[in-house]
Amino acid sequence: MVVLKVKRGDETLFLYETNVGEKTDSVIRDLVAIYNGQLKVQRVCMEIEELAEHGTMLPSEMIGLNDDQIEELKLKDIWADKCIPSGGFTFNKDPMLRRNGQQPNEAMGKVLANTITKAKAMIDKNLAKSSKTLSLKAVQEAINLLRGAVTIVYPMQLPPHDTIRMEFTNTEDLSGTQASKEVIEPSKAQLWFAGRQIFMGKLLKDYLGNNDKTTVVVKLNQLGEGPPGREAVISEQMRRQMMADSFRRQEELKVRAIFIL
Repeated sequence: MVVLKVKRGDETLFLYETNVGEKTDSVIRDLVAIYNGQLKVQRVCMEIEELAEHGTMLPSEMIGLNDDQIEELKLKDIWADKCIPSGGFTFNKDPMLRRNGQQPNEAMGKVLANTITKAKAMIDKNLAKSSKTLSLKAVQEAINLLRGAVTIVYPMQLPPHDTIRMEFTNTEDLSGTQASKEVIEPSKAQLWFAGRQIFMGKLLKDYLGNNDKTTVVVKLNQLGEGPPGREAVISEQMRRQMMADSFRRQEELKVRAIFIL
Protein backbone atom coordinates (compact mmCIF):
# COMPACT_ATOMS: atom_id res chain seq x y z
CA MET A 1 0.00 0.00 0.00
CA VAL A 2 1.21 3.52 -0.80
CA VAL A 3 0.80 6.18 1.89
CA LEU A 4 -0.03 9.73 0.85
CA LYS A 5 1.17 12.45 3.19
CA VAL A 6 -1.51 15.03 2.51
CA LYS A 7 -0.65 18.70 2.96
CA ARG A 8 -2.40 22.02 2.39
CA GLY A 9 0.26 24.64 1.95
CA ASP A 10 3.08 23.68 4.30
CA GLU A 11 0.81 22.09 6.89
CA THR A 12 0.52 18.31 7.12
CA LEU A 13 -3.15 17.31 7.42
CA PHE A 14 -3.13 13.51 7.60
CA LEU A 15 -1.77 10.28 6.16
CA TYR A 16 -3.95 8.33 3.73
CA GLU A 17 -3.42 4.73 2.71
CA THR A 18 -4.27 3.60 -0.81
CA ASN A 19 -2.63 1.78 -3.74
CA VAL A 20 -1.11 3.00 -6.98
CA GLY A 21 -3.75 1.18 -9.02
CA GLU A 22 -6.54 3.33 -7.52
CA LYS A 23 -8.43 5.78 -9.71
CA THR A 24 -7.45 9.40 -9.13
CA ASP A 25 -11.13 10.41 -9.03
CA SER A 26 -11.87 8.34 -5.93
CA VAL A 27 -8.61 9.31 -4.22
CA ILE A 28 -9.19 13.04 -4.69
CA ARG A 29 -12.82 12.67 -3.57
CA ASP A 30 -11.76 10.85 -0.40
CA LEU A 31 -8.95 13.28 0.44
CA VAL A 32 -11.24 16.29 0.12
CA ALA A 33 -13.97 14.59 2.18
CA ILE A 34 -11.50 13.73 4.94
CA TYR A 35 -10.05 17.25 4.98
CA ASN A 36 -13.48 18.91 5.05
CA GLY A 37 -14.52 16.34 7.66
CA GLN A 38 -11.62 17.33 9.89
CA LEU A 39 -12.78 20.93 9.66
CA LYS A 40 -16.38 19.93 10.44
CA VAL A 41 -15.37 17.99 13.56
CA GLN A 42 -13.34 20.97 14.76
CA ARG A 43 -16.26 23.36 14.17
CA VAL A 44 -18.75 21.07 15.92
CA CYS A 45 -16.42 20.60 18.89
CA MET A 46 -16.04 24.36 19.25
CA GLU A 47 -19.82 24.85 19.20
CA ILE A 48 -20.43 21.98 21.65
CA GLU A 49 -18.01 23.66 24.05
CA GLU A 50 -20.28 26.71 23.88
CA LEU A 51 -23.38 24.49 24.24
CA ALA A 52 -21.93 23.00 27.43
CA GLU A 53 -21.38 26.49 28.82
CA HIS A 54 -24.38 28.46 27.61
CA GLY A 55 -27.07 26.12 26.29
CA THR A 56 -28.82 26.08 22.94
CA MET A 57 -28.57 28.75 20.28
CA LEU A 58 -31.01 31.62 20.22
CA PRO A 59 -33.23 32.21 17.16
CA SER A 60 -31.44 34.35 14.57
CA GLU A 61 -33.60 37.40 15.28
CA MET A 62 -32.47 37.38 18.94
CA ILE A 63 -28.74 36.84 18.49
CA GLY A 64 -26.70 39.84 19.60
CA LEU A 65 -29.59 41.57 21.40
CA ASN A 66 -29.51 42.41 25.10
CA ASP A 67 -32.42 41.77 27.46
CA ASP A 68 -33.86 45.28 27.08
CA GLN A 69 -33.86 45.04 23.30
CA ILE A 70 -35.50 41.62 23.37
CA GLU A 71 -38.21 42.90 25.70
CA GLU A 72 -38.74 46.03 23.61
CA LEU A 73 -39.13 43.97 20.44
CA LYS A 74 -41.29 41.42 22.29
CA LEU A 75 -39.18 38.52 21.09
CA LYS A 76 -39.28 35.07 22.68
CA ASP A 77 -37.14 31.98 22.38
CA ILE A 78 -39.91 29.41 21.88
CA TRP A 79 -37.35 26.57 21.93
CA ALA A 80 -36.05 27.34 25.42
CA ASP A 81 -38.79 25.28 27.10
CA LYS A 82 -38.68 22.53 24.47
CA CYS A 83 -34.94 21.89 24.58
CA ILE A 84 -34.07 21.56 28.25
CA PRO A 85 -30.94 19.45 28.87
CA SER A 86 -31.26 16.13 30.71
CA GLY A 87 -30.96 16.68 34.46
CA GLY A 88 -31.93 20.32 34.23
CA PHE A 89 -29.78 23.43 33.93
CA THR A 90 -28.33 26.43 35.69
CA PHE A 91 -28.32 29.87 34.12
CA ASN A 92 -25.01 31.04 32.70
CA LYS A 93 -25.45 34.07 30.47
CA ASP A 94 -23.63 33.98 27.15
CA PRO A 95 -21.40 37.09 26.86
CA MET A 96 -21.58 36.73 23.08
CA LEU A 97 -25.41 36.81 23.19
CA ARG A 98 -25.65 33.77 20.87
CA ARG A 99 -27.00 31.13 23.25
CA ASN A 100 -29.84 31.12 25.78
CA GLY A 101 -27.75 30.61 28.94
CA GLN A 102 -29.35 27.29 29.97
CA GLN A 103 -26.15 25.48 30.90
CA PRO A 104 -26.42 21.67 31.30
CA ASN A 105 -25.62 20.29 34.76
CA GLU A 106 -22.11 19.17 35.66
CA ALA A 107 -22.64 15.50 34.78
CA MET A 108 -23.99 16.29 31.32
CA GLY A 109 -21.24 18.85 30.82
CA LYS A 110 -18.67 16.10 31.44
CA VAL A 111 -20.38 13.87 28.86
CA LEU A 112 -19.93 16.61 26.27
CA ALA A 113 -16.38 17.51 27.34
CA ASN A 114 -15.15 13.90 27.33
CA THR A 115 -16.66 13.28 23.91
CA ILE A 116 -15.06 16.41 22.49
CA THR A 117 -11.66 15.16 23.67
CA LYS A 118 -12.19 11.74 22.05
CA ALA A 119 -13.50 13.18 18.77
CA LYS A 120 -10.61 15.63 18.43
CA ALA A 121 -8.10 12.84 19.03
CA MET A 122 -9.67 10.73 16.28
CA ILE A 123 -8.98 13.34 13.58
CA ASP A 124 -5.95 15.13 15.05
CA LYS A 125 -3.34 16.31 12.55
CA ASN A 126 -0.67 15.02 14.93
CA LEU A 127 -1.70 11.46 14.03
CA ALA A 128 0.56 11.86 11.01
CA LYS A 129 3.56 12.41 13.29
CA SER A 130 2.87 9.00 14.82
CA SER A 131 2.62 7.43 11.33
CA LYS A 132 -1.10 6.76 11.85
CA THR A 133 -3.34 7.03 8.81
CA LEU A 134 -6.77 8.67 8.72
CA SER A 135 -9.81 7.40 6.83
CA LEU A 136 -13.18 8.82 5.93
CA LYS A 137 -14.73 6.15 8.15
CA ALA A 138 -12.81 7.46 11.17
CA VAL A 139 -13.97 11.01 10.47
CA GLN A 140 -17.58 9.84 10.28
CA GLU A 141 -17.17 7.90 13.52
CA ALA A 142 -15.96 11.08 15.24
CA ILE A 143 -19.02 12.97 13.99
CA ASN A 144 -21.33 10.14 15.10
CA LEU A 145 -19.68 10.16 18.53
CA LEU A 146 -20.41 13.87 18.90
CA ARG A 147 -23.97 13.41 17.67
CA GLY A 148 -24.51 10.66 20.22
CA ALA A 149 -23.26 12.78 23.11
CA VAL A 150 -25.50 15.69 22.14
CA THR A 151 -28.47 13.30 21.91
CA ILE A 152 -27.75 12.03 25.45
CA VAL A 153 -27.81 15.57 26.80
CA TYR A 154 -30.65 16.76 24.53
CA PRO A 155 -32.80 13.69 23.74
CA MET A 156 -35.47 15.96 22.25
CA GLN A 157 -32.85 17.30 19.79
CA LEU A 158 -31.50 20.81 19.49
CA PRO A 159 -33.50 23.65 17.93
CA PRO A 160 -33.48 23.41 14.10
CA HIS A 161 -31.59 26.73 13.90
CA ASP A 162 -28.78 25.59 16.21
CA THR A 163 -25.49 25.49 14.34
CA ILE A 164 -24.64 22.07 15.81
CA ARG A 165 -27.83 20.47 14.52
CA MET A 166 -27.29 22.02 11.10
CA GLU A 167 -23.73 20.65 11.03
CA PHE A 168 -25.03 17.17 11.80
CA THR A 169 -27.58 17.37 8.98
CA ASN A 170 -25.10 19.00 6.56
CA THR A 171 -27.29 22.08 6.18
CA GLU A 172 -24.82 24.51 7.75
CA ASP A 173 -24.35 27.88 6.07
CA LEU A 174 -20.72 28.95 6.25
CA SER A 175 -21.01 31.91 3.87
CA GLY A 176 -19.28 35.01 5.16
CA THR A 177 -17.29 33.11 7.80
CA GLN A 178 -13.60 32.27 8.08
CA ALA A 179 -14.58 28.60 7.91
CA SER A 180 -15.89 29.10 4.37
CA LYS A 181 -12.38 30.07 3.27
CA GLU A 182 -10.91 26.86 4.67
CA VAL A 183 -13.36 24.35 3.18
CA ILE A 184 -12.50 22.98 -0.26
CA GLU A 185 -15.42 22.69 -2.67
CA PRO A 186 -15.20 19.14 -4.09
CA SER A 187 -15.87 20.27 -7.67
CA LYS A 188 -12.95 22.72 -7.45
CA ALA A 189 -10.47 20.46 -5.66
CA GLN A 190 -6.99 19.96 -7.06
CA LEU A 191 -4.29 17.49 -6.04
CA TRP A 192 -0.59 17.98 -6.76
CA PHE A 193 2.49 15.80 -6.61
CA ALA A 194 6.06 17.01 -7.21
CA GLY A 195 4.79 20.19 -8.87
CA ARG A 196 2.45 18.32 -11.22
CA GLN A 197 -1.32 18.38 -10.98
CA ILE A 198 -2.96 14.97 -10.62
CA PHE A 199 -5.93 14.97 -12.98
CA MET A 200 -9.19 13.04 -12.86
CA GLY A 201 -9.67 10.02 -15.10
CA LYS A 202 -6.21 8.60 -14.43
CA LEU A 203 -4.63 6.07 -12.10
CA LEU A 204 -2.30 7.05 -9.27
CA LYS A 205 0.51 5.05 -10.83
CA ASP A 206 0.41 7.40 -13.83
CA TYR A 207 1.95 9.97 -11.46
CA LEU A 208 3.57 7.99 -8.65
CA GLY A 209 4.94 5.04 -10.60
CA ASN A 210 4.46 1.39 -9.70
CA ASN A 211 6.13 1.40 -6.27
CA ASP A 212 3.30 0.46 -3.93
CA LYS A 213 5.38 0.48 -0.76
CA THR A 214 6.36 4.09 -0.26
CA THR A 215 5.22 7.37 1.30
CA VAL A 216 4.84 10.42 -0.93
CA VAL A 217 3.81 14.01 -0.27
CA VAL A 218 0.77 15.32 -2.10
CA LYS A 219 -0.86 18.73 -1.74
CA LEU A 220 -4.51 19.72 -1.78
CA ASN A 221 -5.71 23.08 -2.98
CA GLN A 222 -8.60 24.66 -4.83
CA LEU A 223 -9.08 25.94 -8.36
CA GLY A 224 -7.86 29.52 -8.57
CA GLU A 225 -5.24 29.21 -5.84
CA GLY A 226 -2.45 28.36 -8.26
CA PRO A 227 0.16 25.60 -7.94
CA PRO A 228 1.28 24.99 -4.34
CA GLY A 229 4.93 25.45 -3.44
CA ARG A 230 7.11 22.43 -4.16
CA GLU A 231 8.53 20.42 -1.32
CA ALA A 232 12.16 20.98 -0.41
CA VAL A 233 14.43 18.32 -1.85
CA ILE A 234 15.90 17.83 1.62
CA SER A 235 14.31 18.37 5.02
CA GLU A 236 15.24 21.30 7.27
CA GLN A 237 16.78 18.89 9.76
CA MET A 238 18.90 17.28 7.05
CA ARG A 239 19.94 20.69 5.72
CA ARG A 240 21.17 21.74 9.16
CA GLN A 241 23.04 18.48 9.57
CA MET A 242 24.72 18.95 6.20
CA MET A 243 25.73 22.52 7.13
CA ALA A 244 27.14 21.31 10.46
CA ASP A 245 29.10 18.55 8.71
CA SER A 246 30.44 21.04 6.18
CA PHE A 247 31.54 23.46 8.91
CA ARG A 248 33.21 20.64 10.85
CA ARG A 249 35.05 19.55 7.70
CA GLN A 250 36.27 23.10 7.06
CA GLU A 251 37.57 23.36 10.63
CA GLU A 252 39.42 20.04 10.26
CA LEU A 253 41.05 21.28 7.04
CA LYS A 254 42.16 24.49 8.78
CA VAL A 255 43.80 22.51 11.57
CA ARG A 256 45.60 20.27 9.09
CA ALA A 257 46.83 23.31 7.14
CA ILE A 258 48.31 24.78 10.33
CA PHE A 259 50.21 21.58 11.08
CA ILE A 260 51.55 21.42 7.53
CA LEU A 261 52.83 24.95 7.76
